[in-house]
Amino acid sequence: MSSTGSSTVTAAPPVTEVPPPPSSRGKHAISLAFLAPAIFFLGVWVVYPAIRTLIRSFYSDRGGEFVWFENYEALFRDETIQTAIKNNVIWVLVVPAGVTALGLLFAVLTERVPWAPAFKVAVFVPLAVSLFAVGVIWRIMYQQDPDRGAINAGIVAVQGIFTEQGALTTAKPSTDALAGSPEGGLTLEKTVQQGGVALLGLTAIKAGELPAEPEQAVTPEATPDGITGVVWRDFKPGGGTPGEVEQDEVGLGGVTIKLRSAADGKTVDSTTSNADGSFAFEGLEEGDYRVAIGKETFSKPFQGFNWLGDQLITPALLIAFLWVQAGFAMVITAAGLAAIPRDLLEAARTDGGTEWQVFRRITVPQLMPVLIVVLVTQIIGVLKVFDLVVSIVPASRRDSATVIAVEMWERSFSGQNRFGFGAAISTFMFVLFIPFLVLNIRRFKREN
Repeated sequence: MSSTGSSTVTAAPPVTEVPPPPSSRGKHAISLAFLAPAIFFLGVWVVYPAIRTLIRSFYSDRGGEFVWFENYEALFRDETIQTAIKNNVIWVLVVPAGVTALGLLFAVLTERVPWAPAFKVAVFVPLAVSLFAVGVIWRIMYQQDPDRGAINAGIVAVQGIFTEQGALTTAKPSTDALAGSPEGGLTLEKTVQQGGVALLGLTAIKAGELPAEPEQAVTPEATPDGITGVVWRDFKPGGGTPGEVEQDEVGLGGVTIKLRSAADGKTVDSTTSNADGSFAFEGLEEGDYRVAIGKETFSKPFQGFNWLGDQLITPALLIAFLWVQAGFAMVITAAGLAAIPRDLLEAARTDGGTEWQVFRRITVPQLMPVLIVVLVTQIIGVLKVFDLVVSIVPASRRDSATVIAVEMWERSFSGQNRFGFGAAISTFMFVLFIPFLVLNIRRFKREN
């Protein structure tokens, strides 16, 4: 450092050379060092089992005999496996499209409501629960008894608004004087004329359908221009005479009574019995009539849909899976929706486009890459669905709702010990994955 007067001159530091970049060999070594643990566990837990399963599929169930393609031939001859393949086709056709559509719908709608965060949480929460636990929840909800199954209980509650339960759902005639059946109504065999009295005795009545405050059954007096009668519980504690109204026998109120012409069977009049069981038809023309208890009296309440039966079990499974996966599709789609430039949407609206046109021509095309991701992910998911089926489907319905993954487990590990056949099923299922894996890889390459 030199000094001249008040000025100071400082020498510049020596220039150091930039270190050379690491060689390509060094780069690969560092990369492999980071990847080595993942490659090791991937090989142990994925690659080796896959190769071993493929080899095992060519051997007998005990593993001591090389049987070539016999396991694969048996796979396509087995009726239960064919049912599983058909069910998997239904899953692939319905669930991915349904989940994608629900996710798109929820994502678009939640942009327009003030309570969107709460709605998103409610829809996404099922995804945080294991599929087996979800199956247990839906197994309870699908119970046919409306007192236990939440879905059928809701249907019963709605149905009760529009239809009424009959007063007597299980009653039967106490004598042969009444003919017919509860499904079509009970009719008094003997015709009745003006001034007659009709006795309609019933038995086999549920205790819960008896009057809360029972009244003694009373035989009404005859009227000259009409027909009277009584409907009662024809049962007397300690014994009695069937067909006769006796002390301690209860009248049945609210029963629909119909009067029909004996000539043509047409209904002339209709009434409802009083609390003591009595009823009357007045102002009748001369002639023969038949008195009947209308079938409305015996109409039973809704017993619930058999969701876990052969006819509805597969749709029931699809609904449960949609409930779980809708949250995933909504979150992914909402993220893609947030990335769409708002000025593009506003420009479309400014040009006169309706909301539907903006959605169809701008929003959906912009979201197409995201929707494809959701669609392919769901296809892969439904091809290996297992725990939801096991936890919801009763053992007696397993064959009608089974899928390929369940059959692979059943044949190999549920006591059948058909390991060669199970390996063939597993390999067949892996082959089904290949087209979707290739599609995913090509999509990643295009994006990168």
